[in-house]
Amino acid sequence: MDKKPRIYTMSFASVYPLYVQKATRKGRTKAELDEIIAWLTGYRGTRLQRALDTKVDFETFVARAPRMNPNAKLITGVVCGVRVEDVADPLMQKIRYLDKLVDELARGKKMAAILRK
Repeated sequence: MDKKPRIYTMSFASVYPLYVQKATRKGRTKAELDEIIAWLTGYRGTRLQRALDTKVDFETFVARAPRMNPNAKLITGVVCGVRVEDVADPLMQKIRYLDKLVDELARGKKMAAILRK
């Protein structure tokens, strides 16, 4: 059996501060990051905080997302040298979607565009 990608076993709580750091370093806010996470996954407020506090792994975080946004398929482009729309593994694709949204936030894209409005 293939070995799971490392990101699957990492806790979401260990990656989240890196997302916050990436966003705030570019003048964006943690609230904007949380809005992106809520838009994509449905995790917001206490649910998001619980996922962070329980150190749920990334695989579980995405697999048990309260509500993956049906517009996520509108997210296209390259993250880590990989086209997100071409990622074959649906779980990995959802993780890449989140990475792409965080990149867009850090690059200064308007929230309406990031949230595909």
